[in-house]
Amino acid sequence: MPDGRDKRPWLPPRWVVRLAWHVHRGLYRVTGGRVGLWRPKGNRYGTLRLTTTGRRTGAARSVILGYVQDGPRMVTLAMNGWAEGEPSWWLNLQAHPEARVELAGGSGPVTAHAAEGPERERLWAWWRQIDKNLDAYAALRSTETAVVVLEPLPGRAVP
Repeated sequence: MPDGRDKRPWLPPRWVVRLAWHVHRGLYRVTGGRVGLWRPKGNRYGTLRLTTTGRRTGAARSVILGYVQDGPRMVTLAMNGWAEGEPSWWLNLQAHPEARVELAGGSGPVTAHAAEGPERERLWAWWRQIDKNLDAYAALRSTETAVVVLEPLPGRAVP
């Protein structure tokens, strides 16, 4: 817009968002992981596969997420497709912070935490560089979107 304000965010119907998630995961599975994950480059995010422990079942649960790299750490947003409520993977991490990530070219164990204070502000600003309309999308949710940091376990760097 000429006055510099964010444009009004538009989201496709929820069924379209969910279908896209299923197709992405399906491509990853069908190709044995050769398609579906990529590293962040410049002002573009990458994708990773996160496997958490179910908070109720104890079963392994996997999801593909966008992320940016912050040194050895990976940073993602618990946005639930900008819908209300927390995504299940984030609820699982809050109950069991230990998880596993798979990246294009490697995998390893991580521990998760929500960024707070100046760390959150810095990482949110980084995501804002990738998506200029980030604040407008976040305003669609009634709760603050968690900035989730996935940190490799000491001595176990994720390639």
